Amino acid sequence: MDARSSASKTALMVCAYRARASRWPSPLFVDPWADQLAGKDGHAMARDIDLRFPPMEVWLAVRVAYLDRLVGIAVDRLSVRQIVILGAGYDTRAARLPRAGVRFFEVDHPATQAAKCARLAELDGYPIDAATYVRCNFETDDPVDRLAASGFDLHEPAFVIWEGVVSYLTEDVIRSAASRLATGLDPRSLLAFEFLGKNYGTGAKVQPADVGARTYIGDLGEPIRFGSDDVLPLLYDCGFRWVRVHDFNELALELLHDYQRERQFRFQRLALAAVQAPAAGWP
Repeated sequence: MDARSSASKTALMVCAYRARASRWPSPLFVDPWADQLAGKDGHAMARDIDLRFPPMEVWLAVRVAYLDRLVGIAVDRLSVRQIVILGAGYDTRAARLPRAGVRFFEVDHPATQAAKCARLAELDGYPIDAATYVRCNFETDDPVDRLAASGFDLHEPAFVIWEGVVSYLTEDVIRSAASRLATGLDPRSLLAFEFLGKNYGTGAKVQPADVGARTYIGDLGEPIRFGSDDVLPLLYDCGFRWVRVHDFNELALELLHDYQRERQFRFQRLALAAVQAPAAGWP
């Protein structure tokens, strides 16, 4: 099977939204490679989602920008020198946010990673060697073992970004991966991931206006499987002892300086977790 045909389609859609957000009059970030990486197929999917969930572009822009900010804080204030992107998709942080002495590890399903590398090879000027690429199927492989085999230092702290992945995994897989991160990484490491509310994530009670977007994503081959209204118990069970959760209304207010109830950002959250509390200076 061709790698591109079995690679994540939603990752291309996300790339298209990053390209759009980069063209805002006052962008929260600029991704000069996103437009070409997304290609016609990624932009077509984004237009389809616009019809079903119009706030998607703003939501993704806020998500990317906030996580970018956390990378800077982890490196500058906590002296973290390892950034891990779990389920990296078409992430470009290794190229956009380079720091002297900082290593980026991109962990993803082999098919998606192969498709990404093929697209990167077609771009002029992209520093493909800026990241170490780690192949991992979260449903069958141990992410910590895969990282260690790729030169990751288990005795040094890391900032782990699990962006745009958790919603597509079962709770059992999430627990397994999170537990392994908590026990296998240096306890000074930090984990960040976003998740949906329980009703939307599990499909137990979905508003009529949300059915279209949820169905469309599922038809792309990546059904939404997980949601939670309180992720702290899960993280506690997995070994984390410091947890902070922000809803996207709070993040949008901080980054965009406005609040719009119709965005429904209150049902979408971002969690930060660590085995031990971060040193002073973490927000």
